[in-house]
Amino acid sequence: MSRLFFPVSVLSVALSVTFAACSPQTTQNQTSTGDTDTLRLLYWQAPTILNPHLATGFKDFDAARIVYEPLASYDQNDQLIPFLAAEIPTVENGGIAKDGKSVTWKLKQDVKWADGEPFTAEDVVFTYQFITNPDVASASIEYYSTIEKVEALDNHTVKITFKDVNPGWAVPFTGQNGMILPEHIFAEYNGANIREAPANQKPIGTGPYQVVEFKPGDIIIYEPNSNYWDEGKPYFERIELKGGGDAVSAARAVLQTGDADYAYNLQVEANILKQLEGAGKGKVVANFGPYVERIMINFTDPNKATAEGERSSVEFPHPFFSDKKVRQAFNLAVDRDTISNQLYGPTGRPTPQLLVAPQTYQSDKISSEFNLEKAASLLDEAGWKDSNNNGIRDKNGVEMQVVFQTSVNPVRQKTQEIVKQALESIGVGVELKSIDASVFFSGDPANTDTLNHFYADLQMFNTGNDSPDPQAHMKWWTCEEIAQKSNNWQKPNYARYCNPEYDQLWQQASTELDPQKRAELFRKMDELLQADFAVIPLVDRANTQGVSNRLSGVQPSPWDANTWDIKNWQRSSN
Repeated sequence: MSRLFFPVSVLSVALSVTFAACSPQTTQNQTSTGDTDTLRLLYWQAPTILNPHLATGFKDFDAARIVYEPLASYDQNDQLIPFLAAEIPTVENGGIAKDGKSVTWKLKQDVKWADGEPFTAEDVVFTYQFITNPDVASASIEYYSTIEKVEALDNHTVKITFKDVNPGWAVPFTGQNGMILPEHIFAEYNGANIREAPANQKPIGTGPYQVVEFKPGDIIIYEPNSNYWDEGKPYFERIELKGGGDAVSAARAVLQTGDADYAYNLQVEANILKQLEGAGKGKVVANFGPYVERIMINFTDPNKATAEGERSSVEFPHPFFSDKKVRQAFNLAVDRDTISNQLYGPTGRPTPQLLVAPQTYQSDKISSEFNLEKAASLLDEAGWKDSNNNGIRDKNGVEMQVVFQTSVNPVRQKTQEIVKQALESIGVGVELKSIDASVFFSGDPANTDTLNHFYADLQMFNTGNDSPDPQAHMKWWTCEEIAQKSNNWQKPNYARYCNPEYDQLWQQASTELDPQKRAELFRKMDELLQADFAVIPLVDRANTQGVSNRLSGVQPSPWDANTWDIKNWQRSSN
């Protein structure tokens, strides 16, 4: 999702004003940044929840990952490395069953939660039960849908049995969707009352730091976990993760003024980043991985409601996006090259496909073109013409007017403008809508402005597969993953796309053990989505961060949260 998203303590008003106004450092800031024991993270999209299994935005995963850990995670070289696991399962060590239907994880011993309680296999079992409880409506449930049962064989051994042969055995309990929760903290909130759990705001984890203060949408203060299992780590006495401002001021705070040590998600025009980096205070770290900025097409009507008041319901197909020719026309009207070259530069590459990493899953059969004349011709063929001479196409009394929404960000707003100009030139009315990122990516079932609800015709965000194995991510497009009221809008098929042919391909891939045949099935899935014009991929986006020259040890992985290795971050010796 834009996973498919944040950071400092009582720098409060003074520092917030500094970031917002982009003014020079004040004396207070100079004193503050001189504190070598404090790590300052600046997240212009502020975290709102610290339970990773209720989160839908990168910002919340990053904030939670400082506290929680998975059994294992993939590093920047696509290698699986252990966190809470004692070792990585293999066929040779007996961890992976030869029939492909189960995996056994051995856990580290003497690991404790931040409150001193022991971490055991029962916590892993509980996490599975929590995630798969329909009353919880977990946002990460699709990563666990292949599992039949999870058992604690003893205090430090967990066996996962799958419903069928599962080549994606390493998806559950790894990476940012695999963070383990403490049973003794969440047991009484394992149900519909989960949103009331105090630990959603004040988590108890096994990770290197623990939360001592959290003001959602504003600031999080962390201090070291005195029970942390990795001896000698972490290196900072305090982390201040401050939210607010915008991407440009966040970049300036790290790269130019030195007010912060790290800035998240620098979706900033390339020429501005280059200029700021010239100040010599920090560097831009651009890490290409699986993430694609895309425009989603709503296959349901956001302007009709069910008797229960649910909009964008599968009961009401979209009045014009149900027509493939119309979707094709919109796809032809998007100028990927201009968006990529003008707005992203070296931090983005135009792409017409969703699966861009690992390379083995990239299809060579997907292409795109920008052709407004052809787009207009297709709309004519589909019967959408301007019959009342108001500049907007219509058919059967319906105007071809779209609401195009995304989060507040200068690059995204400029992307919207480029797309709007092209669409209007072929007779489509376009209303642009920008939603605060803390709302858009919140996953809050009560807020209709979230990307989950998708109460618009088009919406844009960035997401990709969270693992080198794309099985769970590609399941997002299956019929059973449609986001709707009955699942609290927590499932990831926000477009409400449903194609039995796609579902069949996904089912085949989910049990195919031959790596080459399986890769071909995933390529066919992506090819089908593009042939059906189900989505409009725009830019293969690098994960772009600002890192101060005062900071070392930062090794971003495309397969986990940005803070996955924060236990290794320390002051640079230079």
